[in-house]
Amino acid sequence: MSVAKVIEISSSSGKSIEDAVQQGFTKSSESVKHIKGGWINEIKMVTDAKGKVTEWRVNMRVSFVVE
Repeated sequence: MSVAKVIEISSSSGKSIEDAVQQGFTKSSESVKHIKGGWINEIKMVTDAKGKVTEWRVNMRVSFVVE
């Protein structure tokens, strides 16, 4: 039998949503082992005064197996 745990992470990127997700998973994997996957809860953006997107933010959940 295996047991999984879920943690919530917030991450951001000035490039893209995908980059924000990748940065979150990469940073998480430095301290959390056996990551099996995750899902995106929220996608947010920050804009400048002219309406241009300057930053993407994601809130995601990451699941990993507890040993």
